[in-house]
Amino acid sequence: MEISFAGKQALVTGAGKGIGRATALALARCGARVTAVTRTQADLNSLVQECPAIVPVCVDLADWAATEAALKDVGPIDLLVNNAGCAVLQPFLEVTPDQFDLLFNVNVKAVLHVSQMVAIGMKARGSGGSIVNVSSQASQRALRDHAVYCATKGALDMLTKVMALELGPHQIRVNSVNPTVVMTKMGRLGWSDPEKARNMKSRIPLGRFAEEEDVVNSILFLLSEKSSMVNGVALPVDGGHLAC
Repeated sequence: MEISFAGKQALVTGAGKGIGRATALALARCGARVTAVTRTQADLNSLVQECPAIVPVCVDLADWAATEAALKDVGPIDLLVNNAGCAVLQPFLEVTPDQFDLLFNVNVKAVLHVSQMVAIGMKARGSGGSIVNVSSQASQRALRDHAVYCATKGALDMLTKVMALELGPHQIRVNSVNPTVVMTKMGRLGWSDPEKARNMKSRIPLGRFAEEEDVVNSILFLLSEKSSMVNGVALPVDGGHLAC
């Protein structure tokens, strides 16, 4: 399936590493002009070295005012991927207010904020657009020590649906992808314990974790006109885990 984003402007958050970086590079290969947002300048530097056409923006999305200042002049955006997120594992009885606030600020509040800024422009131009939020199977499946993370992803899925409802009349589609464990550098490290990995894989009918390209390909599909009637969907990229 050939997908082209020639002439499109894309913005990807959390673009320094993992899924976000792979998505930014894939969009650039498909012809989009990409703005890459992350909080780590070194990651942006290496990304631009790899693809000089990418426009870098360094900002901590947990800071509302700094985000407003950094993104107010990025120009018209047609495609938005809200990938930035964080995970802090704490048993339910040990959850702390600071970690609760951090996860909700990054995983939910920042998505709302960046999407507002982008969607206002999309609506004003009247040309529509597509937004993909990177959620998780954790939005629908309880995971030990992930109380706050699971809650943020559940909130993100519902935010996606409300955005789809309210922005749809302006031809702005909003969907999410909900991966299982993804074999990014961080994923490989976090699931390096063979017993831990085996237990999780045993609950995935395909018997494996996702690779970065599995998620990226799903994001590209949802951004593209190939999915022009898909709106408000949470797309599992989980090998059938949520089907069980």
